Amino acid sequence: MLCARLALEAGRPVSVDALVDGLWGEDPPAEAGNALQSLVSRLRRALAGAARVESAAGGYRLTADGVLEVDAARFEELAAEGRKRCAEGRYDEAAVVLREALGLWQGEALADVREAPFAAAVVTRLDDLRLAAAQDLFEAELRLGRHAEILADLGTAAAADPLSERLAELRMRALWAAGRQSDALAVYEEIRERLADELGVDPSTGLREIHLALLRGELERPAAARPQTAANRLPARLTTFVGRERELSQLAALMAASRLVTIVGPGGAGKTRLSVEAVGRDRAQERGRVWFVPLAGVGAPGQLADAVLGAVGSTDGGLYDAGRTQGAAPVDRMAELLDIGDAVLVLDNCEHIVDAAAELVGQLLQLLPQLRILASSREPLAIDGEALCHLGPLDVPAGEPEPAEAARSAAVRLFVDRAESVRPGFTLDHATVGAVVEICRRLDGLPLALELAAVKLRSMGVDQIARRLDDRFRLLTSGSRTALPRQRTLLAVVEWSWDLLDEPERTLARRLSAFPGGATLAALEAVCADAALAADDILYVLDALIEKSLVDSSGTDGGEPRYRMLETVRAYAATRLGASGDDLTGPFAQYFLALAQEHEPRLRTGRQLEAIAVFDAEHPNLVHALRSAVDAGEGDLAARFVGALSWYWGVRGMSAQLDSALAGLRALGGGPRRARLLIEDVDSAGAREFHTAGLFLRISQLAVSDDEPESPADRLARSLRSSDPWVRAGAHLAYDFALTEQGDLRTGEASRQAALRGFEEVGDRWGLVMSLLPVGRDHSLRGAYAQAIATFERVVALSSELGTDDYLDLGRVRLARERRRSGDLAGARRDLEWAQGQARERGHRRLEANIVAGLANLHRREGDLAGADRVLDALESFVRSRSIPEELARDLIVSTRMENRLAAGDAAGARALLPEAAGGLLAQGAGAGLAWVAELLGGLLALEGDPAGAARALGMSQVMRGAFDAGEPELRELVERLEGRLGEREYRTAFGEGAALARADALNRLAEEVGRPVSS
Repeated sequence: MLCARLALEAGRPVSVDALVDGLWGEDPPAEAGNALQSLVSRLRRALAGAARVESAAGGYRLTADGVLEVDAARFEELAAEGRKRCAEGRYDEAAVVLREALGLWQGEALADVREAPFAAAVVTRLDDLRLAAAQDLFEAELRLGRHAEILADLGTAAAADPLSERLAELRMRALWAAGRQSDALAVYEEIRERLADELGVDPSTGLREIHLALLRGELERPAAARPQTAANRLPARLTTFVGRERELSQLAALMAASRLVTIVGPGGAGKTRLSVEAVGRDRAQERGRVWFVPLAGVGAPGQLADAVLGAVGSTDGGLYDAGRTQGAAPVDRMAELLDIGDAVLVLDNCEHIVDAAAELVGQLLQLLPQLRILASSREPLAIDGEALCHLGPLDVPAGEPEPAEAARSAAVRLFVDRAESVRPGFTLDHATVGAVVEICRRLDGLPLALELAAVKLRSMGVDQIARRLDDRFRLLTSGSRTALPRQRTLLAVVEWSWDLLDEPERTLARRLSAFPGGATLAALEAVCADAALAADDILYVLDALIEKSLVDSSGTDGGEPRYRMLETVRAYAATRLGASGDDLTGPFAQYFLALAQEHEPRLRTGRQLEAIAVFDAEHPNLVHALRSAVDAGEGDLAARFVGALSWYWGVRGMSAQLDSALAGLRALGGGPRRARLLIEDVDSAGAREFHTAGLFLRISQLAVSDDEPESPADRLARSLRSSDPWVRAGAHLAYDFALTEQGDLRTGEASRQAALRGFEEVGDRWGLVMSLLPVGRDHSLRGAYAQAIATFERVVALSSELGTDDYLDLGRVRLARERRRSGDLAGARRDLEWAQGQARERGHRRLEANIVAGLANLHRREGDLAGADRVLDALESFVRSRSIPEELARDLIVSTRMENRLAAGDAAGARALLPEAAGGLLAQGAGAGLAWVAELLGGLLALEGDPAGAARALGMSQVMRGAFDAGEPELRELVERLEGRLGEREYRTAFGEGAALARADALNRLAEEVGRPVSS
């Protein structure tokens, strides 16, 4: 955070006061100067010489030995320069500069420090500049006559900012230039209606004038693209080019600095199209000095020279062997023809003749100092001076994005663009977004595969395509008839690469397909090695597969490399594995069971993060081994896997995985004794009465023990006496949880503290999170806001280290709730908006219910009841549109709506909502939920003129939860009103009557009051 604040000043000093204000805002620590100095010291150690933090002018500045390069500052410079050149009419230069500026963006601005007080204004400014730069680039491209190339991106930008009049104007002009006058007029009508409906205003004078010129057919057409000084030798571009902005910027920089650039990537990644697009923007193309040589049809190395001379020698219609070049060696004839100064030779698809291509390129670069060569291949040419542009798949969206969010993904934009061509009227909306995102993910964002899938919309729906991707090679067979044979089907694309492998490479490639989660070198050596493939050779064979773009290596920054295939390549390799007769099932299960059992105990120690990282990386492989054991009827092996995985699933909140695994064990029938004990223990009536820790602990014990199951009470008593501090801490946590759910907070108080101390001792972050949550709740109920906020801040920090989204979001929501209760409404909003942004960025939209309810409570506290209802309306619409089970959010939505009605003084509206609001909470039986029902009832009775009944209801909330919520300001205000009407003594008497009820009696009384009897 400090580094980001200093970096934003690009070497200029920042005063101490400005830093304190930027880092802590309105809530600086008591010794702010010392705290800042401590941060500076930590930052200096972390920078380790890469840059320096220097004291200067009453503050600090960030410097480096060379030029301190800050992307934000560089972006602002380039954006301003691009806009200036646009204003001067130098549109070609402006387009180059603006593309470079936008290429600096790698995600959201200040993504890692957005919660910092200084960040909000900076993020807003940078986002505004980014939008303006993008629009300036559209303007420049349009002025250069490239309207066809920007139409798709213009549509995406307009969908994200539908009220932008400048984008509407640019779209109208681009559509007009493309001969689509009716579509241009439709754009005007769309934004006119939006402006009227949402802002109550008319379009600007400028936009109305554009509309009028359109109607009259008088709108100025952009200048045609600059004519070439010689024939265009590039292949015709028959479709729009989508995405790859970063790669185009990278190629422009590489081609300016290196004479040989090779685009390296897997088949179908779009290497040819990218090379055509890149050289089409190069300065040499404007002079007619670009030659494109397609090599895919060259059958042998000896034909390479003829292919190059056939392309180069046809200049001005002459033959390459005419005139004075006749009789010279082929490379000399090429050199004479290309000796014209700065020129670019494109050699496309070199992989099948890579040695011959490398030799020819080396000779040409020696002979022609001004020649530049752009090659494309599935492996590098591997000669001196070669610069590589690695081309992977297009980016795909994460989670479950909304249509506008999904449309930011280049893979989605490409699929939608091709889909619109095949099926006019196809749109990305709530009905199609799920299937489109699934297609893009399962096809790895591979452009050719996405285009082949889009073609299937001629005869199938998008959902039908998504469901049939398990048989992708049969499905994706309808490529262009004019394409090369190896590009007409997905199978042909992969087979072309496979046929270029030698036997050891094919052996390892097909065996690597057995690892759905990829593999480390150690795993490959343990599972794949045999007489045909020595363990010592595997690393070298892997290197060859990586060079040939069939295997990808990741995680090499100080960690162990991980090797994996694109899913399409893996699917093909799996068919070859099945045909080969190689059986890796035994060694695969043996290796991964041993790995899981080695790291499982570490999940409950200070090495927890290390163990979680292993389980995270290997989870697909572990689950695959488990399912294989179940499918083979090996119950004992399957039970061992469940035992080794169960605690990891608990820490990660993956209860669905446990349920699925137990269902698999049940399907084995009688099965081994270990499996029977595991199922019986989990299914026992008392097993789920205790906290999750107790259940998962027992599962882990059963996985390695043949003891008969104990009762929950006996197990708890034994665990509380254990010599293992982690077992004792877990038992205390379980004991306290059971008491809390019975409305007894006092008895378990010592256990809460004991659990916290125990987990601190062993270093278990998950246990600390689970222990801190009830401790923070205790502070919150007492109204000890500072202690509660500090506790929940620690929950957030620990959950962030764990990388567990559920607990991180829960911690943020609890923290925001506590800030609201304390009166820090701005801080609460900051936390909630951060949590909502993270949920959307990760695609975890189902986690938003608690966040939205928190926003509704915040609006209500600010006196904005309409805003509170609006966010709940939006949540209900989202739940319906995404087919999420409504009961997941219903109780929260209805109960919060009732709170809004109570705040509005609408007794009739609140009474109408009470049965539904209380029904789900009563059915769940959780102490906090039951207390909420009592509090809602108390607020309603107060409105209805029954202050004594309201006081008794609040007393019953104490019975349900174990304590009255003295930290909630709305409840405190309600108590003050009741005391004002009853008098303090009568209020306490009525409150005491409710608080004196036995829990069962209080529950029945609540149920009767709300009209929802509780089943016995």
